[in-house]
Amino acid sequence: MAQDEPAAAPAQDQAAQDHADTGGSALSGEIIVTAQRREQSIQKVGIAITAYSGEQLRALNVTDSRELAGLTPGVHLGGALAGQNSQYTIRGVTQNDFNDIVEAPNAVYLDDGYIAIGQGQTFALFDIDRVEVLKGPQGTLFGRNATGGLVRYITRKPNLDKVEGFVDVNYGLYDSLSTPGAFHGEAAINLPMGSMMATRFAVMWNKAQPWLRNEYPAGAVGGSPGPGAGANMGDDDTLAGRMTTLFEPNDSARVLLSVNAARTRMATAPYQQKPTIGVFNSAGELVNVLNAGPNETRASIAADGSDGGSDPGNTGSFGAPFGRPVPGGDFFGYKDPDGSGPRTSSDFAFRDHGRVRTWGVNLNGEFDLSDSVKLAAVSDYKHFYKIAFVDTDSGPGNQSGVYQGVRASTFSQEVRLSGKTDLVDWTAGLYYLHIKANSRSGLKFPVGSVVPGAPFDVGADATLKTNSYSAFGQLDWHIAPQLTLITGARIIREQKDMSFFQGIWGTTDSRETQIGTPIVIGPIFGPNGPTGYSDKSKKTLWAGKVQLDFQVNPDLLLYAGINRGVKAGSYNAPVPGGLPVPTSALPYKAETLTNYESGIKYTFPDGKTRFNASAFYYDYKNYQAFLFSGVGGIVINADARTIGGEANLFTSPVRGLDVGLAVSYFDAKVKDVPLRAGGPISRDVQPNYAPPLQGSAILRYEWEALGGKLSVQGDASYTDPFFYNLRNFDADKFGRTVMVNAGLGWSNESWELNFRIRNLTNVHQGVQGFDLATFCGCNEVSYKPPRFFQLGARYNF
Repeated sequence: MAQDEPAAAPAQDQAAQDHADTGGSALSGEIIVTAQRREQSIQKVGIAITAYSGEQLRALNVTDSRELAGLTPGVHLGGALAGQNSQYTIRGVTQNDFNDIVEAPNAVYLDDGYIAIGQGQTFALFDIDRVEVLKGPQGTLFGRNATGGLVRYITRKPNLDKVEGFVDVNYGLYDSLSTPGAFHGEAAINLPMGSMMATRFAVMWNKAQPWLRNEYPAGAVGGSPGPGAGANMGDDDTLAGRMTTLFEPNDSARVLLSVNAARTRMATAPYQQKPTIGVFNSAGELVNVLNAGPNETRASIAADGSDGGSDPGNTGSFGAPFGRPVPGGDFFGYKDPDGSGPRTSSDFAFRDHGRVRTWGVNLNGEFDLSDSVKLAAVSDYKHFYKIAFVDTDSGPGNQSGVYQGVRASTFSQEVRLSGKTDLVDWTAGLYYLHIKANSRSGLKFPVGSVVPGAPFDVGADATLKTNSYSAFGQLDWHIAPQLTLITGARIIREQKDMSFFQGIWGTTDSRETQIGTPIVIGPIFGPNGPTGYSDKSKKTLWAGKVQLDFQVNPDLLLYAGINRGVKAGSYNAPVPGGLPVPTSALPYKAETLTNYESGIKYTFPDGKTRFNASAFYYDYKNYQAFLFSGVGGIVINADARTIGGEANLFTSPVRGLDVGLAVSYFDAKVKDVPLRAGGPISRDVQPNYAPPLQGSAILRYEWEALGGKLSVQGDASYTDPFFYNLRNFDADKFGRTVMVNAGLGWSNESWELNFRIRNLTNVHQGVQGFDLATFCGCNEVSYKPPRFFQLGARYNF
């Protein structure tokens, strides 16, 4: 399944059930979305949109927001923390800064509440009604403006009719050493409370054992970083709940109050390493990074081919120590025992090292002011807390760890009017967003580190406050029976208040960060010594849309338009160390994306087959690109352009059989990117975490048997090679992969039983990576979990 795939009706899975009664399967059904703030067939919406119902997500075994990207060509994942913190990449539009004060260019919503904090985009999916993925700039219809697109999760809502619910449990084993297990369970119940009120409760628990075996102290250098060091990694312990109350006093008013909370405990991020080597030119500039060969003994390669030395202290100066203790190993003599396999040796790895806590309240009111005019008001508050850790060299040498923490709160208020006449559908609204985020990130040199003076933390403490005010509107004018002119606009007033400092803390606990009174070391160096940085900014921005939809006949829609998206500028808060970042590089500018796009949506006359395709050209001004070098990075502005297209075919040729094929391709270029902040060398590069070619295929067959329905299905996705560092060095790249999943199932009106295999061929698909060639003689890299066998049962009542 991919772009424009089928989804069930928005309020429940009833449309899919109705279709199933006439011979359709779990992947078939009425295609209804609310991408334009009104219920429409997806084939009537002139937007490149993907939609999945809750039933389809269950059939495809999607239980996590990260898994959505594997189903949707043109959508990928970036982020940090080996997948523990992920953000969506849509058509190559990405923002990979791991500092959580930075907003992503692709907006994510949960029940119309905007998730502004990067770590909030990674969450478990439970009791979901549907998901909509819109590609291209957004902002003229609702919510926060976004340049790349948006992902909107809509949860199941209470109903006034009857008591109903479900219990769903799954248990599986990883095809890894000691076959670790994983449990996923969720349940929900709908409780009517009279004729006007109902409440729905939903809970979810993920409990997965670690699949990455840690063989520390094998190869240890330096002392232990603390009690419990060397823990296995790749686990998850997430508990979440949601309560939603519906109040419907009459046919003209509907109010929903939703309260949600979640907490996650996890080990240190499951990175591994591969040996790499930096290449310098005659001016001493790093110009490439290569995979280190099995006989490589140099720390780096100078212009004349000699050993150029290393920088394990992250000072920005290269020299002694020279060489590698073991040929083909890192600077500490370590070689991963099985490459990308499930074995490693990492000293800075602890059980329950990372903690995430979130909670929120959403109030959504919808009121019919007349037969043709509706009012909607959405109030949303969210609170986030995170602390997570990474072993910097992902090996047994006690050098340093990385920590990332955030404590943030967001509040948004939206008021929206919509209406229609015989000739016009219109929407107009106001939107306010407040974000207060405090982040703490840096390097931890723990007890036993080989770095002199340890233990201590060196990092950045940053607070960013954002106030954004917007007015938006869209007008769909039916200028002829088959022709609609769509115009939309948004004006934004963005205010930001930034303060941050770099410091050294005498922290001794490997599980805590920045304890005690810091010694300020920057980022500003004035006559009275180092000081912190503060600044305020105000900017007025605008977005807009002009599009023409031509409904040739009831089965064929053609559309073409221009869409301008914008994202405000912001500030960097770099970790100290390495080559200095000039103060002028701390703020960065707003980015603007102009999308020229056309598309076709065609339903074959028999109604069993749909074909959709689109082509686009992105003209990017001041693209906000994350440039990582040394052990940290900053966001820079660079112009870019992307040319691409997408197509998909979905067909149900015979009773019970569904076949889906989808492909996306783009050619993206980011122009004149420096190899380091303020450096003299610039290149045209590909954006990171943006595979040019992606494809997916799904085959499902369902038939009546054993008093219910049996089903068999398989799906496969192809991902092109992609870079995980903007500099596009040779070693900073994951290879092409094909991921295959399969499943068997049986269901009747009350029960669903299934057996599934994820990653059937046990491929090692790259997830995230960082280039640390000059710091440890290695890159830290992470991979998706190994093959997974799972049994599940669901009871509906």
